[in-house]
Amino acid sequence: MIFGNPALLEGVYPARLHVTKTVEKLLGFLPDVDRVKTQVLILSGSTTPFRNDTDRELPLRQESNFFYLTGCDITNSHVMITVSPPNAASNGPQIKSTLFIPREDPLETMWSPPPPTLEAARSTHEADLIAYSDEFETQVAGAIKSGETLVHVLPQTAQFPNLPAVLLVALSTSVVAPPPAIKYLLPALHSARLIKTDYELELIRQANAISSRAHEVIMRVLGKDMNEVGGMVSTGKVKSAVMPGQWRIEKEAEAEAIFVASCRREGAVHQAYMPIVASAQHAATLHYCCNDRAFAWGPVNSERQDLATQYENGGTHAHNDTQNGHEDGPILAPQVLLLDAGCEWRNYASDITRTTPVGNGGKFTTEARAIYELVLKMQEEAIDSLKPGVHWDAIQLQCHSTLIDGFLELGIFKGEKSDILKSEVSSAFFPHGVGHSLGLDVHDVPSASKPEAVTASSSLLALGPNVTIPIESADHPSFYRYLRLRLPLEAGMVLTVEPGIYFSPHLLAPVRSSQFIDHEVLAKYESVGGVRIEDVLWITETGCQNFTLVGKSVEWIEKLSSGKA
Repeated sequence: MIFGNPALLEGVYPARLHVTKTVEKLLGFLPDVDRVKTQVLILSGSTTPFRNDTDRELPLRQESNFFYLTGCDITNSHVMITVSPPNAASNGPQIKSTLFIPREDPLETMWSPPPPTLEAARSTHEADLIAYSDEFETQVAGAIKSGETLVHVLPQTAQFPNLPAVLLVALSTSVVAPPPAIKYLLPALHSARLIKTDYELELIRQANAISSRAHEVIMRVLGKDMNEVGGMVSTGKVKSAVMPGQWRIEKEAEAEAIFVASCRREGAVHQAYMPIVASAQHAATLHYCCNDRAFAWGPVNSERQDLATQYENGGTHAHNDTQNGHEDGPILAPQVLLLDAGCEWRNYASDITRTTPVGNGGKFTTEARAIYELVLKMQEEAIDSLKPGVHWDAIQLQCHSTLIDGFLELGIFKGEKSDILKSEVSSAFFPHGVGHSLGLDVHDVPSASKPEAVTASSSLLALGPNVTIPIESADHPSFYRYLRLRLPLEAGMVLTVEPGIYFSPHLLAPVRSSQFIDHEVLAKYESVGGVRIEDVLWITETGCQNFTLVGKSVEWIEKLSSGKA
């Protein structure tokens, strides 16, 4: 059970707290000689994007670092944070935040809602001063008074909203201050964002609660037309439904549409990432976002039952965008449907994956169930191990160890476990990392999560080698190649736990000759495609708390998917 505090969200977003955390991190990164200087942090927010070569707006989503420091979603906004050194009257640095928002333009108001007035913005945003954007450049110039001022900006690349060109020129050619520093601000922000505040935790809880319900909606819609006796119906025609209450899910795109609609009905404006809706072999592609294929829908009939037997014996089947076995196409064999999707709530992400049986009366095939139960065991054992001080590398290694045990039991692997582990052949079936940090971005704060990736050749501050990585990690380099977090866990982190097992022809090709694989047994499982199970976890002082509410046991999923719940 999640013991949240929804009332916390009735208050204003805690931008001052986030500014203070960021400034503390930034000052800690600076050389001693620069720490005593005045610091000026300057960021621009996102501008309204437009479709190429048209005047049609695209959805606006605020840049995460800007939002973290301001709580502001208003387009064409800026922020300046000045940090004065401590003096005799203060216990620490004096911090002042100024938020700049655009004035209302009567010509624009005809097309789009106007921005808030200064008075309205002061009631909804934490800032020491709120001014109009046309004062931005003048106020920045006034804050840079001498060579004892350091200006900090984000990298001026396509990844971030760029500062106004005229301001960049002025800063770069200033005779009273050195050129802006780009190496400290982003690492400071990422480091501050890695550990969540109570307000952030509540936003993430809400995002995951909404997404959990949307995942359950998908399972219930898949199962709504099953009857109470094994999901068996006679062969018949299925006509296209028009009204939402009549909808069935027969294609990946339809599952995506219902998931997004469920989130929007609860007020979630954005998805945290493009939904991944992958049936059968498509589930072996980690970031499959095509979502355009039909799959084996609903009940079992005699024709599909024959295909189920073929499927379980290692047979293959073809997909077709428009034919799904009802009116004019072949009946598809039983499959799994992998749905990796999560909404944002006030810009904070969720990230949930569930794998559901389709085309077999809401039941897993024998092979699919075996793989699903093994992935579930990998995840549950990983979650049981989460607590402060445990290194994320150790969780990754634990998942590979559990996979090897399971494959030996199923007969897919053969030989000694220690030899199989050393060979790293399990990476062909579990190629990605077990999870990642999550917050304002679904793959959150990369420079803080994996500091060794920031090298001296980068424009960012080089933090040096990651001395936290266990020595034994060097024995299995492929296990950690795509691991997005390589740190000991700390209280306040939020991360995903998402092991998976995949039967990808591309990844299996290099290990087809492996002495540790029984290829005859493997062939029976390859048509499963892929299984992934993903939850969002908050690291507490003593362990962890699961923010994901949707069920994942075989019994619960089959009950919903067969229409019996």
